[in-house]
Amino acid sequence: MKTYTYLCTLAATMLFSTSCQDLLKEQPDSYYEKENFFQAVSNAEMAVTGIYDVMAKLDHYGQYEMAMPCSDDTYFIDGTGSDNTRRDIAHYTISSSNDWIESVWQYKYQGIDRANYAIQGIEQMPEYAANDSRVIPLVAQARFLRAFFAFDLVRYFGDVPFKTTYTANHEDAFQPRSNREVIYDQIIADLDYAKNNLPWGSSGSSPERATQGAARALLMRVYLQRAGYSLQLDGRTTRPADDKRKAYFEAVINEWQAFQTNGYHTFDAEGYQALFKRFSFGSLNSTESLFEIAFYTPDGSREDAGNWGTYNGPKVAEPDKSADKSAVMGRANAFFRAVPEWRGFFEPTDARRDVMICTYQYEWKNGKHVKKENAMDVTKEQWYPGKWRREWMPIGYKEPNNTDVNYCVLRYADVVLMAAEAYNELGSTTQAWALLNSVRSRSGATPITMANYANLLKAPRVYNLPYIDDTDEKGKFRTALYWERGFELAFEGQRKYDLIRWNVLADALTLFGENIAPKLKKANIYPAYLNFTKGKHELFPIPLDEIQLNKKLEGIQNPGY
Repeated sequence: MKTYTYLCTLAATMLFSTSCQDLLKEQPDSYYEKENFFQAVSNAEMAVTGIYDVMAKLDHYGQYEMAMPCSDDTYFIDGTGSDNTRRDIAHYTISSSNDWIESVWQYKYQGIDRANYAIQGIEQMPEYAANDSRVIPLVAQARFLRAFFAFDLVRYFGDVPFKTTYTANHEDAFQPRSNREVIYDQIIADLDYAKNNLPWGSSGSSPERATQGAARALLMRVYLQRAGYSLQLDGRTTRPADDKRKAYFEAVINEWQAFQTNGYHTFDAEGYQALFKRFSFGSLNSTESLFEIAFYTPDGSREDAGNWGTYNGPKVAEPDKSADKSAVMGRANAFFRAVPEWRGFFEPTDARRDVMICTYQYEWKNGKHVKKENAMDVTKEQWYPGKWRREWMPIGYKEPNNTDVNYCVLRYADVVLMAAEAYNELGSTTQAWALLNSVRSRSGATPITMANYANLLKAPRVYNLPYIDDTDEKGKFRTALYWERGFELAFEGQRKYDLIRWNVLADALTLFGENIAPKLKKANIYPAYLNFTKGKHELFPIPLDEIQLNKKLEGIQNPGY
């Protein structure tokens, strides 16, 4: 089980006392100064552990990050009233004073500053100069994590303040915007260092720590995002020149070939449903899972717990207060809803259908949880993301809402589909089909061929996509990839950013909204398509406090806000 997570929390608490008074500055509130702290390898390990700890917060990846990729065409948030938190994010009614956006912004910079602190400190150690195998991988992990946080910032906010030195005083706390291309260069440099100095995953490794596979997978994601469309500060939506895009796709293939050469990572041997049951249960397996953000709290307290499976899983009624906590499930408030049409898009043989969308809930009756699955009780408006579930967790609970379920942010199936996309864009469509179909075959879906393409990827099986030209084979593959990444990766944090880099988010929201709205009993339950403004909502606003405090931003907000 996840003992590392608890040790991570303890070490980070010993080293750092979090203060976000300055959004780009975090001063460790202990007697350790940087020049005095890095006297032993154990201290260097503690500094890197403190970076991981930034991820494992309820106000970061434990809950708030669930809303950042929502809404896309696969899920939305229940309720339409303004809350200045999750609903405004998902319904595209967000303002620069949104509490969750400010919190996520702060945690990204806290993570980067901790990474800078660790990297600078370790690089000054004699062990680093001596190329000691105990400290080089620590720098590699810190650089992976810095790249991870920086990539989030670029995807969410575009051009942002960024630096690779630790903030030791108030004068250094605030920075002007850096061009995202400069940040991308640093992200890639960090991940190149990480992949060259971290071991591959193995049967004895934990996906809760960065490995070479995690670094290479994140590099693939970065290259594809960089090759796609993005909203610029001047309001234009652009993508790189064709020669640069070609180089980025080739870089994706290079990383994929490294996966093939190593050969350890592959699909989960027990199948698609077993993979997600394992996530909920808390078992670790590094074959398909490349990197997980770890959550664990001994007593269910808020600090290092997550809400995976309670806020984004099927609804579970709260037990009576007299119930034995060790013998029943906790509560699941189920704020998120699956776009119900997706269930009908799957073939009946596809194991992913009943994992992606859960059509039942649990009520509390006569001292136990009872499954409700009658269509009259659980309407389409109440179908849920099903990849994380209370019923798949170990029986019992410590706190009604909080869980110890990890969030897997990089897994092998995504790597396969990213490689397939790059092959197609480079003209090697035969290889692209083979990779995409390997993902389908694992789950029992029919491999796609030119002969069955129309039956599988045209109406009435799925929606026709007027915003993707499929008059040639490359276009047909792009259409297949649109659907396949939804079938395989829904709710895992990437869908919205796929649609943005393909420049079809507005089109997809409109297509799904106009088809779904007339069929639902509740009016405006899926309002994202009505509120989305192209040329604005591809980015989040810079938090108002940051605009007001950081004079180097010159009061300039992201487009449309």
